[in-house]
Amino acid sequence: MLGAMPRDWEAYYRLFSGPDAPAFVVRAYGPELPPGPVLDLAGGGGRNAFFLASRGHRVLVLEKSRAALTRLVEQARRAQLPVHPVPFDLEDDAEPLPPGPFAGAVMSYFVHRPLLHRLVERLVPGGLVLIEGFGRLEAVRRGRPESPRYWEPFELARPPSGFALRACGEGWLALAHRAWAVWRRL
Repeated sequence: MLGAMPRDWEAYYRLFSGPDAPAFVVRAYGPELPPGPVLDLAGGGGRNAFFLASRGHRVLVLEKSRAALTRLVEQARRAQLPVHPVPFDLEDDAEPLPPGPFAGAVMSYFVHRPLLHRLVERLVPGGLVLIEGFGRLEAVRRGRPESPRYWEPFELARPPSGFALRACGEGWLALAHRAWAVWRRL
């Protein structure tokens, strides 16, 4: 199967050599974040966290993978950047998010829809949510047409209550169908 996403995240992050370049939406709209700390949701290898930290943001990386957390701690120490990994299961809707307030949140290549509704209470007015991931056409291409881990067409163009749409897009980028959005906290 082409480009299958890993299932064993511990094994993946034990071998991970990143961080890679930040997600498109983070590169393009990260400079619009207001000053203040940022949540990186399921931040994995830290590509978005280190990009934002190098631009003056303190970044809390909420991540379930112990292997990823261990790597992030070491990378943050070496880079001397304010990246703070926190063990966290983002799919446990009963676990409260850190209190904030936050200037923004990044959700890159992780999909857990109930989490999106919980972000509004954690962001400052004018704070941004930067979202990027694979679209439904990518799920079909990868042979997983029913998987809930992909964004539906135009889904990200409809932010939850308390947010306004700043920008969004869908299409083929680097041989994969992707969706992205920027939401602004009202």
